[in-house]
Amino acid sequence: MDSEEDVHLKVSTGEFGYVLQDVPHLIDYIPGLPTYSNPLSSNPAYSVVKRSFVHVDDSVPQKIVVHKDSQRGVHFRRAGPREKVYFKPEEVVACVVTCGGLCPGLNTVIREIAHSLIYIYGCSKVLGIDGGYRGFYSKNTITLTPKVVDNIHKRGGTILGTSRGGHDTVKIVDSIQDRGINQVYIIGGDGTQKGAAAIYREVRKRGLKVVVAGIPKTIDNDIAVIDKSFGFDTAVEEAQRAINAAHVEAESAENGIGVVKLMGRYSGFIAMYATLASRDVDCCLIPESPFYLEGRGGLFEYIEKSFKENGHMVIVIAEGAGQELLAAKDEKDASGNRLLQDVGLWISGKIKEHFSKQKVSITLKYIDPTYMIRAIPSNASDNVYCSLLAQSAVHGAMAGFTGFTSGLVNGRHTYIPFNRIIEQQNKVVITDRMWARLLASTNQPSFLGNKEIKDYQKDEGPATQLLDDGKAIKSGKTDDNDNTENSKEN
Repeated sequence: MDSEEDVHLKVSTGEFGYVLQDVPHLIDYIPGLPTYSNPLSSNPAYSVVKRSFVHVDDSVPQKIVVHKDSQRGVHFRRAGPREKVYFKPEEVVACVVTCGGLCPGLNTVIREIAHSLIYIYGCSKVLGIDGGYRGFYSKNTITLTPKVVDNIHKRGGTILGTSRGGHDTVKIVDSIQDRGINQVYIIGGDGTQKGAAAIYREVRKRGLKVVVAGIPKTIDNDIAVIDKSFGFDTAVEEAQRAINAAHVEAESAENGIGVVKLMGRYSGFIAMYATLASRDVDCCLIPESPFYLEGRGGLFEYIEKSFKENGHMVIVIAEGAGQELLAAKDEKDASGNRLLQDVGLWISGKIKEHFSKQKVSITLKYIDPTYMIRAIPSNASDNVYCSLLAQSAVHGAMAGFTGFTSGLVNGRHTYIPFNRIIEQQNKVVITDRMWARLLASTNQPSFLGNKEIKDYQKDEGPATQLLDDGKAIKSGKTDDNDNTENSKEN
């Protein structure tokens, strides 16, 4: 039987340091499968396309910024329709499942998977699994017809329902087998993709002709390798409304402070981009950048300075920031995520307490828009992105690829093996240029002394990441992608 590593890893090499980190295929463990002409070749919508099918050798580089002597480095298989497919349309029984927290764009992905299977490939059996992973064996399915999914992209949330946990791999694959499902589309974050990898391994172990395809979902934008996750643009855009409200409240009162808490359990991308987009924020606090309250260079000193200069202040804080300063609770949710305390309420209380001792009157307004943001429909940019992610996943599944996640790498849609998606989280690199741009924009202190900055950069160069305890570690990147110009923050 294949080991977990063997199942995930397919690597091809070529001249000049070319490395293709490929995704599995059904013929890897079911040899001799018949192929069929792609129905897309007779689809009127594609009749005007000069090159309907992706070349078998097309790949996308992970690193886009190179030097003249650089090796070609790691590549991923380019997504898109293939000339030959491994399923007859009438044989396809597909299912879609959504797991984890809500995120703008979920319904758009569901809709486009169903439409792509039905309208592009002529399949007729598309099922929705109700209630996340446990829905495979504890709830009924929903038949996804064009009429059912036609307008769901205008709604937030997911029509299929979602849940955390409930991942019994054997029961799930038993259900897949019993229902005759042969294409499984799984929409979720890194925990969900780990579950998808386990389902793929069990499917392969049983020798089933079942494709397992993932679509990465995390509003925090913390999934590795891909350019960004769907829903992120919508979240940043919607966060502006909360920041604007906080700014109006703050500047309307003497010594006014607006505190806005945004999503970002481990990664501060939403807070960082919303701050840069707003230009009304005076201080942005994220999990990757430790901060302190008291003393020289601390947050309280900066607030006092802002009062003297502007008479008000707006603070944006990611939900995972400053957790080390709160009383720790070793509790986790059903997905295994550490339960966080409300850092927004905590920091608001600390600010009030500090200025009360100073006998300085302040007006503080705390705004937490996180659940409002998660529940809204996706904006135009995310709608397009969701549609392309879904179509790419369907093209890959019909072509027999499996054990992959559909994702955008350097602006091109690719198929990424599960292990690359789940091996680490994407985080803001506070020794990189994007964070420096934010510090320059807000003029806030970095809360790091010279010694700490040197410690972060010591032996690491520019490619540095932070653990939850604030210590610097190597990002795990090879010389293929250690150029900070190629990072997502730039």
